[in-house]
Amino acid sequence: MNIIEAKNLTKTYRRFLKPEGLRGSIKSLWRREYIQKDAVSSLNLSVAEGELIGLIGPNGAGKTTLTKMFTGIIAPTSGELSVLGYYPNDLKNEFKQQYAVVMGQKSQLFFELTANDTLHLFKEIYGLSESTFRETKDYFTNLFQVRHLMDVQVRTLSLGERMKMELIVALLHNPRILFLDEPTIGLDAIASRQIRTFLRQVNRERGTTILLTSHYMEDIKALCPRCVVINHGKKIYDGSTETLFENYQQNKRISATFPQPPTDLSLPDGAQIIEQTPYKLVFQTPKESVASVLTDLMQHNPADISVEEEEIGALVERIYEENKTV
Repeated sequence: MNIIEAKNLTKTYRRFLKPEGLRGSIKSLWRREYIQKDAVSSLNLSVAEGELIGLIGPNGAGKTTLTKMFTGIIAPTSGELSVLGYYPNDLKNEFKQQYAVVMGQKSQLFFELTANDTLHLFKEIYGLSESTFRETKDYFTNLFQVRHLMDVQVRTLSLGERMKMELIVALLHNPRILFLDEPTIGLDAIASRQIRTFLRQVNRERGTTILLTSHYMEDIKALCPRCVVINHGKKIYDGSTETLFENYQQNKRISATFPQPPTDLSLPDGAQIIEQTPYKLVFQTPKESVASVLTDLMQHNPADISVEEEEIGALVERIYEENKTV
């Protein structure tokens, strides 16, 4: 069963153009000029219940606009859209009670309240029974291992702890769909890994459909069997995440620090140095050269080595260029 169906979905904004200066302001009182911009253009998408999908693309690609249309915050300009059997922009209470949204840069918590008080507030908003509330709260506080933080003011929590509370609040009413916009932004590696583990468990154990927007490749690779790539409002890839990386990822980013400046360190053809100091080297190298590069680096006794994925922007640009020439 498809829980989301979008056909030829389009959102067009009209932007007002004003020439600079006082003369331009006065002129615009009589004759205004506008330009049209398609934030989302003729997009088709089907999402089955229980899927965990990554939504990726550069800034301004239309990801957030798409999420806002799915949740009814804004209405599409044209096209057909059905989420949970509803037209989202009708904003029916029965629809709004079946989804949740978490944005990494916006909070729905009340900073002066404790986490427990905030959860009780949302219990009343969603009209949950006491037994359902207790059962769900106990499940998620144990899952996220935050029981000792429930009576602490939200404003005193760390960023990672607050994000866990954001997820508990969002999942308190057992939504069928969870929309996540950059949930790990600003988090350290440990907190990010914990969040990914919890999301995977929520999807597996409770069957919650999750649409994840992220600029972190590790989030997408670790969580999403399927991903959708959007650029300039258009869908340019929809399929296996593994296939996406196999076909379009060409480079890896390697960082190495040394206790002593290395000598006779050679880099493979195609490697591009990003940062270089006597004790640190950061470079990008073709993925097929990674094994030999690491072998060579180890001979110089590095203090630390890290290998990172290529940025999403580079993959999107590569996919976009290939589709443009097809």
